[in-house]
This record gives sequence, C-alpha cells and structure tokens, in this order.
Amino acid sequence: MIVPDISQNAAAVADHYDGLDPIYRGVWGEHVHHGLWTTGRETPAQAVEALSHTVGDRLHLAPGETCVDIGCGYGSTARLLAAARGVSVTGFTLSAEQAQYAAADPAPGVDIHVRDWLVNGLPDASADAAWAIESSEHMVDKPRFFAEAHRVLAPGGRFVICAWLAETDAPAWKVRHLLEPICREGRLPSMGTREDYEAMATTAGFAITDYEDVSRRVARTWTICAGRLVKALLVDPEARRVARSRISFLILPRMILAYRTGAMRYGIFTLSRLNQDGVPRDPAAAAG
Repeated sequence: MIVPDISQNAAAVADHYDGLDPIYRGVWGEHVHHGLWTTGRETPAQAVEALSHTVGDRLHLAPGETCVDIGCGYGSTARLLAAARGVSVTGFTLSAEQAQYAAADPAPGVDIHVRDWLVNGLPDASADAAWAIESSEHMVDKPRFFAEAHRVLAPGGRFVICAWLAETDAPAWKVRHLLEPICREGRLPSMGTREDYEAMATTAGFAITDYEDVSRRVARTWTICAGRLVKALLVDPEARRVARSRISFLILPRMILAYRTGAMRYGIFTLSRLNQDGVPRDPAAAAG
C-alpha cells in the first residue's frame, strides 16, 4: 500500500473537490472519472459513458433493484444507470459543491447525500448492488470501505469497483517520484495494489468473481485532461486563480508517465456477497 508523506482525511478530500469544483467540471466533465475506449474512435464523452455502462453490465442490473453509488460525484453515473436500467440509486459524496450541482438536475430514482461512506447510515442488507468508480482511493480506512459495502449489500448482492492501483512491487523510484506524489497531490490517503484490494475484499466476506486490468484503455484520459486544462488556463482568469492556489501542475505529467511506465494500473473488480448457502450469486443466470 502506497501512503503519502502528508496524511489525508475525509475533510481534505471534501475541500479538494469543493475548491476545484469549476475546474473539475471543465476538465473532467460531470462524470469525474476516466473514459474507457474500445475501438479508439469514441469521443471522450462516449468513452466516459462507456465506463459507466460497463459497470452496469458487470453488475447485471435489473429493473426495480436498489443500488448504491459510493463516491457519486455530480450524480451523472447514478442518473445514467437509473434511467437506462430502471434501478433506484442512493449516492454518497463528500463534496457539498458536487451535491448542490446534482440537486439542480434531479432525476427520478436518484437520491444524493453529502456523507462519508464510512458512516453511511444505511440499513443492513438493504441494497442489491453497489459500485465505486474511482472513490475507493479516497477512503481513509479501506478495509472499512469493503466492510460497509458487505454490510449494506443483501446476500447475493454485487459490487463493482473501478480503482486506481499501484503497480505490484513497484520499484522505489516509481514510488518516490510518481506514486507517492500522486497520492499527496490527489488527496489519496493511500493507493493499493490489486493484491491489496483482493485481500481486503475477501477479508470483508466477498467472493471475487472477476478482475480486468483496463489501463491501456483508459490512459488517454490524462492527455485529454491536460489539453483541456491548458485551454482553460489560457482563456479563463478564474480558472488561473483557482489553479494557482490548488493544483500541482506536475500531477498531470506524473499521471501520464505513471501509466506509460506501468507504475499505476486501472482495475475493475467484480465482487459478490455470498448467498445464504455460501456461494456467490450467478447474476447472468438471474438476468436470464
């Protein structure tokens, strides 16, 4: 597990997203997560939605199911999957700015709260499915992140995590010059490896039903974001003011280099809470 030399907590994460709210929407868009390219010809907007739909596909969401979006940002993925799959979604974000923006565009079946997932207050076994797209990285207590998901999901419930991951056994220079600074500048209390995540998931009681490394299919997100940020800084005085006080301009080249060197990976985990009989639910069979 990579841990930055400056401790990060939930308040620091909230402040990061609140303070950078206009830049995040301009540079990342309303989904605030990577795009997923399949053919390479998709637009950035199509690639971003493709990642959300990939999550929905892997969860085998069915109409009427109750879902949780852990780290929902502006609620765009929650709205997309609620509309496309007929599910209801409760979303959690640490950012009051994100929740306020989401409230201006309400959607049927979507309910967003400003609340730390680690103290989410949901009843036991109250959800059929949950997802966390690039939010587990911000969790101060990652084992508890998994434990809370296991508690909230009903037996047979499904959980998909899209995560920034550290290279397994990354050499010291990658940790020192890439991974540790990325954690510090991105307000990540820690960054785990695939093995860290799988160990925490199984300890919490999940069965791991699938894992895919999609690093090559998401990496171009960062060159797109770099281009958008440069454009924003050239034309928008407010963006320049906010960026000067809140952004380390090295984080974008660091992210690009981290992907190119393999120091950072992007993984999609599909987990299942065991049924009462002690076996994972077969969502494909249930959907059929």
